[in-house]
Amino acid sequence: MTRTPALTQIKPGKTGSSAPEDVRCTDCPIRYRAVCAHCEGDELTQLEQIKFYRTFEAGQPILWEGDRMDFVASVVTGVATLTQTLEDGRTQMVGLLLPSDFLGRPGRDTAAYNATAATKVVLCCFRRKPFDQMMQHTPHLAHRLLEMTLDELDAAREWMLLLGRKTAREKIASFIAIIARREAALHKRRPGGRMELDLPLTREAMADYLGLTIETVSRQVGALKRDGVIELVGKRGVILPDFARLVEESGDDSDGGWLA
Repeated sequence: MTRTPALTQIKPGKTGSSAPEDVRCTDCPIRYRAVCAHCEGDELTQLEQIKFYRTFEAGQPILWEGDRMDFVASVVTGVATLTQTLEDGRTQMVGLLLPSDFLGRPGRDTAAYNATAATKVVLCCFRRKPFDQMMQHTPHLAHRLLEMTLDELDAAREWMLLLGRKTAREKIASFIAIIARREAALHKRRPGGRMELDLPLTREAMADYLGLTIETVSRQVGALKRDGVIELVGKRGVILPDFARLVEESGDDSDGGWLA
């Protein structure tokens, strides 16, 4: 039986406390990174007509694997996890959705993964059928989605490398570096120097995502702190005194590629 997650639906033109009220596409914080990045004029007007917002509190399910999807969406704020459940009930985290990431697939009417809000999440949703039709008549919309899909494929391949070849310390450093790069990109900056950010996952969720135990995550985070690679602020706050030092610890080069 399809499970429908509890949610707060916000009418078109309205948003929750995580985003400005009456936000228009031209004022959206992910305007030039989302699937609609290349849309202008009448195309934005069409998107305005088929969009609505939904908000989810931390821990709240967004979709269950196999659920019917009548919409696709971009993450405006917050972080969601993607998981799959095996037949014996075991669950594996397979990805993260960060601001500007796309949820759902045009032409596919069921969810391929479980999606759960790791923090408070605001989604900009588009009714799926009108969005599918718009893609057929707006080539650069389809092209942008293809770009994002290929980026997602590259990220998945890098993650296979991380899980298969990196040490526990490198995994933790890589995860923090990924979040730092995305945070910088959202603000149209290159990562570097001293940076401050909030980790979107609990240590338990990080362990699940990285294929480690909670004890190992805590031990390696503590080691990075003792070595001056990171500073901890509160439960999830992290200060990076020198981003380049973190990258060295991750086993990557300055562009995020793996060092042999």
